[in-house]
Amino acid sequence: MSTSSAPRSPEDKDGYSSRPAFYGRRRGKTLRRTPRALLDTLLPRLVIPCPAEGELLDPRALFPGPVRAVWLEIGFGGGEHLADQALAHPDVGIIGCEVFLNGIASLLGHVEAKAIDNVRIFPDDARRLFPALPPASMEKVFLLFPDPWPKKRHAERRFISPANLDEIARLLVDGGELRVASDDSGYVEWTLRHVGAHACFAGPDGDPASWRERPADWPPTRYEAKALGQGRTPGFLLYHRRPRTR
Repeated sequence: MSTSSAPRSPEDKDGYSSRPAFYGRRRGKTLRRTPRALLDTLLPRLVIPCPAEGELLDPRALFPGPVRAVWLEIGFGGGEHLADQALAHPDVGIIGCEVFLNGIASLLGHVEAKAIDNVRIFPDDARRLFPALPPASMEKVFLLFPDPWPKKRHAERRFISPANLDEIARLLVDGGELRVASDDSGYVEWTLRHVGAHACFAGPDGDPASWRERPADWPPTRYEAKALGQGRTPGFLLYHRRPRTR
């Protein structure tokens, strides 16, 4: 997930634009027969179609049974975290957004193997779903190991941006959680700076030493394992949505 640049406005020192563009892969290695079959059979039952312009969704109505809250994961990768959270919280509906077809197939495999029924999938850029979601409709939002776009000229593509933080703040309930994880120290610093500057968010919880420890209710992902295997220590940042003033 990322944001685009052109055109740049003089008041936006980081070069953000209101016009989103997607950068990144949508397909990887050729899928085997079983994952391909899940895309044909299971995905249509779980998919959230791209909303029409002006369409407003009822997130709770997307799930087969009553849910006490709805969570949103932006870019769920292989789906391990999302599937584990769904299993641990059967009373919560979880929407996962992911453009990478192989990642979607991976999540579908978890859903089928573990008989999960409280997951729905938006197979596109999360920013295309944001406008259709009502204010204060999400209890938690997860952004785990997003592409750090480490080159300075690509920093404007990072998902943590003023515009996206505005949308996440709009979607979160008062006191709701924004969880961000990254194994890139530059992205952690970027997140601390940008979320810290946003008036709607408090945090991150804890102190810098505690940010290196993954909370017990934060299931691991393959990206964390890869980072640790390569000698990088991820940071886990937990923010809360400040109460609205009116």
